[in-house]
Amino acid sequence: MSETKTETKPEKTMDRSASNTSTVDNREVTTESRYWGTVTVLESGDRYRISRVEIKPGHRLKTQIHYHRSEHWIVVSGTAKVICGDNESLVVQNQSTYVPACTPHHLENPGVIPLVLIEVQNGEYLGEQDIVRPEGDGEQPNP
Repeated sequence: MSETKTETKPEKTMDRSASNTSTVDNREVTTESRYWGTVTVLESGDRYRISRVEIKPGHRLKTQIHYHRSEHWIVVSGTAKVICGDNESLVVQNQSTYVPACTPHHLENPGVIPLVLIEVQNGEYLGEQDIVRPEGDGEQPNP
């Protein structure tokens, strides 16, 4: 696979993240930095999005619900603690888990190395308006 990268300066976005855009195999790839890690959108279409997600050790994503999409998470390295509905599980390298639509879920990295996973979102609507955060999550950004 030949790789050509063109970096641009990070831009601040409304959700306190920075964004970098590069070109890989003649496709534009965007990486967003957040307090918990990064998300790189590798490919997207009308009803799917494939992303590389990296979560820093000891960090977690806030609990959320999606009404119009499901998600598949495949762990590339590290260990993921996954809460999906009432189920809690540890998912390690080369394992995966499925998050159905309409299910409260969150993801955290309980380990000491970065958690890297591939996320495949699939559904009728993949926009930010389909991220609902239940009240009382109580999650605070780690320093």
